[in-house]
Amino acid sequence: MEQNKNGQLEKFIDLVKEIKTCMMITKDAAGKLNARPMNNAKVEDDGSVWFFTNEFSGKVAQISHENEIFLTYSAPGSNAYVAFNALAELDDDQGKIDEMWASDLNNWFPKGKQDPKILLIHAKPVDAEYWDHSPGKMMMLFNKITAAFTGNDAENTHATLEL
Repeated sequence: MEQNKNGQLEKFIDLVKEIKTCMMITKDAAGKLNARPMNNAKVEDDGSVWFFTNEFSGKVAQISHENEIFLTYSAPGSNAYVAFNALAELDDDQGKIDEMWASDLNNWFPKGKQDPKILLIHAKPVDAEYWDHSPGKMMMLFNKITAAFTGNDAENTHATLEL
């Protein structure tokens, strides 16, 4: 993993945790892109993200065929956005399922965490980009004006990371 410049990895992780829901884009066998909303189950300290899914879903077949995926997180109300390429791994480890289980998952898995259809997707970022202008438009303008006068970049508004 590349050096974490000025807390960029931490900022990336914080945004992914705060936004919580992403669009996961996979590619089918014909090369067509498919997107669907997914909720984070857990975000690791290295930036990798875990998701629950049904082993019979189309995305599982797509990841089995092509494990390169793309994730986008969007919070327009707070002007925060994240996008990253990742390598996805499928995992059926019951210990990990138990560790990450939350009661709202009963909506998708009525048999609970012992449901044999549960599968985990572990998305390991390859590279990432984020935009965070969450202080609001006036603060963003102030930061840009300050940056212009001081020669420093506006604080943590955009970063690209190689992971």
